[in-house]
Amino acid sequence: MKAIAITKYGAVDELKAVEVDHPGQPSGHDLLVKVLACSVNPVDTKVRGGVYDDYPDYYEHTPALPHIVGFDGAGVVEDVGEEVHGLKKGDEIYYSGSPIRQGSNAEYQLVDSRSVAHKPKSLSMVEAAAMPLTWITAYEALVERMEIKEGEKAGILIINGSGGIGAVASQIARTLLKLPVVVTTTSREETTNFSKGMGATHTINHREDIVQQMKDLKLDVPIKYIFITHTPADKYIIDSAAICAPLGKVCSIVQTKEMPMYGTEWMAKSLTFVWELLSTKPYYKVADQMDSHGKILKQLAELIDNGTIKCHLQQTLPLTLDGLRYGHELLEASGAMGKIGLSVDAVDEGKQAFM
Repeated sequence: MKAIAITKYGAVDELKAVEVDHPGQPSGHDLLVKVLACSVNPVDTKVRGGVYDDYPDYYEHTPALPHIVGFDGAGVVEDVGEEVHGLKKGDEIYYSGSPIRQGSNAEYQLVDSRSVAHKPKSLSMVEAAAMPLTWITAYEALVERMEIKEGEKAGILIINGSGGIGAVASQIARTLLKLPVVVTTTSREETTNFSKGMGATHTINHREDIVQQMKDLKLDVPIKYIFITHTPADKYIIDSAAICAPLGKVCSIVQTKEMPMYGTEWMAKSLTFVWELLSTKPYYKVADQMDSHGKILKQLAELIDNGTIKCHLQQTLPLTLDGLRYGHELLEASGAMGKIGLSVDAVDEGKQAFM
């Protein structure tokens, strides 16, 4: 089958159009999916670059080169394993796949059915493919890690409100959890407007003193939660001590080699720090959580189809080698809003997908 894969970890031109073996018939909980759309995430660029270190042993468990990346996907079920329930051949689905299996930048992919849900009826394939990784990450961070309760009289600060995860975290905070205050960081007029459209009640400029800007807002509810989705994490960890209310919680999806808490209010305020990594459950095969992502995506499909949640796709590229390389370049240049998707339907007439 056709695929776009890493032939050597490094620069973007190490992504190559390749012919690889068909993944074969599914067994157990697996589905065989015909991929029609995917999206790019910062993790894709890190994996490609050979620098992904959220797991200390990540590259010991990945497929041998050529390594097909792509976490998000949407497509049609081609066949099902004997332990699959609730899904059948011909179903339109969306998902975020395993971090250590071949990914969605290919014609066909084997995916654990427990991480899959029926595609939202109101979204195109590429719109659906833009949602899973960011939504699951933000949902786990706010609902499972920080344990925010619906209707709390508290606020949240989201670092990088116009990013893929920030854009859905704002919607979860404001629309699902109904927090009265959702502050995000932005720096340009277009990113500010986009973030407000995604649910932010206030924005501050991350290029300026965010501690002082938060004081200047004179909010009438405490900032009890902070969600760090952008580097430099160590700076925001320091700032969090001054911003977060006593007994508050701070969650980060980005690493730092420094944990600069000493000499700040982290201990005095009894603050909680927690990591969020979407793939922890499938990576470690957490027994009672293997169907968690599928359940989250099923709920999301309902929320999208009833108009509660908006898709944050901002750009669609052809699912070709040039398209995928360009998507990686856009993310590495920083400043991209929302999500960048890739679609078979966007391939120019006369050209082939994955080539």
